[in-house]
Amino acid sequence: MSQIILFNKPFGVLCQFTGEPGQRTLAEFISIPDVYAAGRLDADSEGLLVLTDDGVLQHHIADPTHKQPKVYFAQVEGVPDEARLVALRSGVVLNDGLTRPCEATLVAEPPWIWPRIPPIRERRHIPTSWLRLVLTEGRNRQVRRMTAKIGFPTLRLIRWAVGEWTIAGLASGEYSRIDSV
Repeated sequence: MSQIILFNKPFGVLCQFTGEPGQRTLAEFISIPDVYAAGRLDADSEGLLVLTDDGVLQHHIADPTHKQPKVYFAQVEGVPDEARLVALRSGVVLNDGLTRPCEATLVAEPPWIWPRIPPIRERRHIPTSWLRLVLTEGRNRQVRRMTAKIGFPTLRLIRWAVGEWTIAGLASGEYSRIDSV
């Protein structure tokens, strides 16, 4: 029987169990032996991290050839117009090539958002807005690079879902355990 752990990763935590002195890691939150992250979130990103003890499942979740949809909420500096959203939906040329088309929608701030510690930087005369993005690939810092490319830098990034799994009901730093067959 495989274990699946759904973890709501806080800001500033590495997606590994060991780190340099002073770095926050998964070990601070999860004491289940022999589970490993299926994919990654950079330390500056928050939200769903799936862990498992099943190497085949880990590869299936993380491998972009399986096109596992990942849902993100990105708070960006400024308010993108429809033309910029179309650019995201069509694919953006980054230094490592054209991204796959994705879903990109301007949304209200999700009601389930928890306060970020430390808070994002705020500029008095520049508004922020929220985007809901659904990607089927997972390049390094992809959402941040995509929003920056269209002129709207990401200030806060939260992964809500990977495939059918979400962080619904999990506070930042909490996890739930699923036993699969």
